[in-house]
Amino acid sequence: MCRGAYRFFRVNIQLWWWEKREYTVARVFSQYATANPEKVAYIFEDKEWKYKELEQFSNRIGRYFRTRAFSRNDSIALVMEGRPEYVGTWLGLSKAGFVAALVNTNLRQETLLHSINAAGCKAVIFGSELTDAIRDIRNKIPDIELYQWSELAGTPLLEGAIDLNTEISSIDSGPLVVELDIGSPRDKLIYIYTSGTTGMPKAAVINNLRYMLITCGVNAMLNLRSDDRIYDPLPLYHTAGGIIGAGQALMGGVTVVLRRRFSASKFWVDCVHYDCTVAQYIGEICRFLLTVPPGQYDKTHKIRLMFGNGLRPQIWETFVKRFGVKQIGEFYGATEGNSNLVLSFSHGRLMEEFVQLAVNIDNTVGAVGFVPRYASVLYPVGLLRIDDETGEPLRGSDGFCIPCKPGEPGVFVGKINPKKAINDFSGYADKKASEQKIIHNVFKKGDRVFNSGDILIMDEYGYFYFKDRTGDTFRQWRGENVATSEVEAIVSNVIGLKDAAVYGVEVPGNEGKAGMAAIYDPNNSLDLKELVEGLKKSLPTYARPLFIRVLSELSMTGTFKLKKRDLQQDAFDIKKANPVYFLDKNTYVRMTDELYNDIIQGKIRL
Repeated sequence: MCRGAYRFFRVNIQLWWWEKREYTVARVFSQYATANPEKVAYIFEDKEWKYKELEQFSNRIGRYFRTRAFSRNDSIALVMEGRPEYVGTWLGLSKAGFVAALVNTNLRQETLLHSINAAGCKAVIFGSELTDAIRDIRNKIPDIELYQWSELAGTPLLEGAIDLNTEISSIDSGPLVVELDIGSPRDKLIYIYTSGTTGMPKAAVINNLRYMLITCGVNAMLNLRSDDRIYDPLPLYHTAGGIIGAGQALMGGVTVVLRRRFSASKFWVDCVHYDCTVAQYIGEICRFLLTVPPGQYDKTHKIRLMFGNGLRPQIWETFVKRFGVKQIGEFYGATEGNSNLVLSFSHGRLMEEFVQLAVNIDNTVGAVGFVPRYASVLYPVGLLRIDDETGEPLRGSDGFCIPCKPGEPGVFVGKINPKKAINDFSGYADKKASEQKIIHNVFKKGDRVFNSGDILIMDEYGYFYFKDRTGDTFRQWRGENVATSEVEAIVSNVIGLKDAAVYGVEVPGNEGKAGMAAIYDPNNSLDLKELVEGLKKSLPTYARPLFIRVLSELSMTGTFKLKKRDLQQDAFDIKKANPVYFLDKNTYVRMTDELYNDIIQGKIRL
């Protein structure tokens, strides 16, 4: 407990000092690079990038764009695969007073166009590997300048684009002292987009202090060391890979190994090859690693710590045992949010640290964080009761929101305090979208909280467990609320850790939503009888998916989260989704037009 309090105190003092001295991320990095020019910041495809090289590259980028017709705080989209130049580019833009919008490289057409416009971008810097994606929307952004970065000499240039390699080659790489002196800790640093699992991506504002808090908070709470090597195979346009992972090189002096894209088969090979001591995961990555056949690298690595979010409780212990990882750092937080939780499982013990405190308790696998009950009033987070149908917070007779009791699911919220960097909420580029995430008059008149939209449960000791996203339950199906995340984990386990998305679908004449599972089965190896038997052993009747959809491919976000929106819209209509199976008593039967019509018309009792 004292250790966690000390680490929290240290982070707060550091942030206070930086804010007092008007430090920005760029300034902190430049000072470290000047003091440690020969130390390796990043390793990418066997090439080492020393701090002096990253400093010089970012200076060239910043100095060049200061010569262009942009104004201070203008946004510039960055659409590029992960590599050191990616970090150097947005860092350089920040040195020059611009804000980089880190666009998801998987987006195409209208979604890509939306993301560029959502942040009000005046230019796009893109990697040559994404030329086709930019070409497809070029005519729709005629007033936006295009800058192409190419890894290889002689790469064809997109018509109308400016060759960034050539432009910066003759630019002075000396310090950008004047521009650095202009920056403020609360200035916008970058935009990071929400994952888009439930709609169009939103551009979340990350200011300098927020970036500092995330990187330094994780560094302190997980006790990262300056001689660590972090394996970061995650996309750099996302908070996990781009800030929590890659940011450790910028703010913590820790060498980070970057990978163009995640590969389950190469994960442990890379960890051994690059002599890594720490590795990152997110979403379904740990499950993917378990699906790879056992090999010689499973336990020959030097990984002492893996950290991230999304490690399911059902595979937690199996994962740790197979790969011999001594410590798991599981955290919870939202890119745009103002409160986070961190939990770390170590050597058979648990070390839980909520940005402010640490406590050791045995064998609490599956929790995403901890706040001691006796000190909960001191912490700027809480759980609020919500209406099961609308997802809106419930209010008592006094007009204020109702806090959840232990064991009661509720929406996770963070109290907003603009005076404190830790508790401020910068929101999105879209002010209307920002306001929609704020709840007013929560515990007292005039207060505000950030609504995460996530359903968590806190037990009697103060451990928090992720339950689901608001709206992702089979709401009131047969009088029960069922969390899709729990059913997904069980379905996946039964079918051999294959991809599975579980969601609720409306059935005419029935209240609530029925459960439906979409299962990735490209080889047609799914055994429906085995699935039924497995579900009977693990789930109550009301929680078993009523419909099964078999897919040859299953869409995921770039951060390995399952996309459900389109699946929910298709529901069990075989004109849109085929094949679909219906749970008739204890057997999944193939959906036909006749069966579909009988269900829609209420002829079959569900």
